[in-house]
Amino acid sequence: MKNYDWNWALFLEPGPEGDASWLSILFSGLGWTLLLALLAWLIAFIVGSAVGVMRTTENPWLVRIGNAWVEVFRNVPLLVQLFLWFYVMPELIPPLKRWVIGVDPITSQFASAVICLGLFTSARIAEQVRSGIQSLPRGQRFAGYALGLTQAQTYRHVLLPMAYRIIIPPLTSETMNLIKNTSVALTIGLAELMFRTREMGEYTFKFFEAFTAATLIYIVVSMTANRVMAWLERRLAVPGYIAGGK
Repeated sequence: MKNYDWNWALFLEPGPEGDASWLSILFSGLGWTLLLALLAWLIAFIVGSAVGVMRTTENPWLVRIGNAWVEVFRNVPLLVQLFLWFYVMPELIPPLKRWVIGVDPITSQFASAVICLGLFTSARIAEQVRSGIQSLPRGQRFAGYALGLTQAQTYRHVLLPMAYRIIIPPLTSETMNLIKNTSVALTIGLAELMFRTREMGEYTFKFFEAFTAATLIYIVVSMTANRVMAWLERRLAVPGYIAGGK
């Protein structure tokens, strides 16, 4: 490493197409990473909340379906799931295959990555939602019923608002994991941050500079998400349930 010729000015040099610097190319990859993480998180939160609620109802069939969902998506490796969504599902579903053939490759790559990451993370969020609801005293559920609320209203107005505030710390971890998991999208050709980093290294043979920059970018993005979630945790803390909430 003492003899390695570091070249940080490389980031200001034009890329392979000559119209953008390597720094701009890396930030274009970061844009895809952030958009992918945001949309996947929305899917994960909505689906994970629904599955988590299903697992805490009194309907045994809903509980079984929710448990099966969590077990499947938690026990199949993320990379395998991504390949299934991108390569296998279009072959099994003819309308989906016609859509993939008719759209831009970037669109199909992005859609596959969003769905895969969203559903993969939904299983983890479902487990957290279930834990958050079950950590509440049963009296809160019964109090909702006593007030004349239906089961759906009890979840909406009583249980979920409390559960979400309790599970913010594990949701923070899942948010950071999701941002890092977006890097698997390079395996299907999506030009996100890791794809652009590897591209820079292969064109310039300056892998140390490229991956150092990617590492710093991931740290900044992840820590920003961490601080935002920490702020939400302080604002929404429930006294007696999580640290710092008293």
